[in-house]
Amino acid sequence: MLKRADTAPATAPADANASREAALSASIGADSSAARGTGRRVRRVGAVLAGAVVVLFIARVVLGSPVVYLDQLAQILAGETVPGLSFIVLEHRLPAASVGAMAGAALGLSGTVFQTLLRNPLASPDVIGVGYGAATAAVTGMLAFGLAGPLLSAVAFAGGLVVALFVYFMADSGKHTGGRFILIGIGVAAMLQAVLNYLLTRTDVRAAGDALHWLVGSLSSSTWERAGTILLSLVVLVPLTALAVSKLKILELGDDAASGLGLDVRRTRAALVVLGVALSACTIAVTGPIAFVAFLAGPLARLLAGRTNFACSAFVGAALVLAADFAGANLFGDISLPAGVITGALGAPFLLWLLVRSNKQGMGG
Repeated sequence: MLKRADTAPATAPADANASREAALSASIGADSSAARGTGRRVRRVGAVLAGAVVVLFIARVVLGSPVVYLDQLAQILAGETVPGLSFIVLEHRLPAASVGAMAGAALGLSGTVFQTLLRNPLASPDVIGVGYGAATAAVTGMLAFGLAGPLLSAVAFAGGLVVALFVYFMADSGKHTGGRFILIGIGVAAMLQAVLNYLLTRTDVRAAGDALHWLVGSLSSSTWERAGTILLSLVVLVPLTALAVSKLKILELGDDAASGLGLDVRRTRAALVVLGVALSACTIAVTGPIAFVAFLAGPLARLLAGRTNFACSAFVGAALVLAADFAGANLFGDISLPAGVITGALGAPFLLWLLVRSNKQGMGG
């Protein structure tokens, strides 16, 4: 009897420990299984989006008036001259499609950087004034100094960076300041829009018309030189974005946790702001501010992939710009609409929906 009484208490804790270990193992297994499932979904969605970008790119090149058949496109790309088509493909449609794909990818990455950094879907260059800062600087350079090409890109970058850093330091309270950043950015964007309107009313009518056409966001003036400008920017910025993703993941844990892991939160956040501005400004300088692409790409990619993924955001941004440019060039008869008009029509209702949703849930920050 004594022997049985002595062994009973030792068995119960062992059983309890075994139960806890089994539950923990099951939980870890479930989390690992869910992570693998999400990873597979991201890869599938990324492959589909990449395919959609390729299809839209080809459609933008071959469809329209006149139609370019695939065998003719192959001949043109092989260096043969196809009368009536070679110039259209090589000097208009291919540069426009190339600029559109790269511009959309850059805007998608820029918007996702800001939205992830500030943990708010409203945080995009369109909303927080960065786009207006770059556009105001670029328009000033165009109208006052006749700037173009890489120099115009540098001026646009400087304008966007000044606005972004101003808003950042105005909003910075030493803690996570996403909501303050967005609200101050909206106010700054309104002021810059007034400055833009003043500049346009004080310049020559023809120059103002050219600037207005650029401000809508259009690929109609795309050239291989402009495509090269964006390509050069992306060659530098995309690897930096890939390196920054790990920092963003640490920042998502919260400022205190990130600091505890040895991350300089303020310096890292400022560096990421600069990176987001650069991705946006290099595009704005070439195409003008194509509305809402940076704003739409991240949430749509997250909706499709189930989580934030920068590659998917880049593909969504490229697909949006290519689809908008194709629609504006081909779906309205004799009227050709800039891509920015189409993306603006799509993005404005989505912004209103997000504002209503944020008002119900409470804006972050």
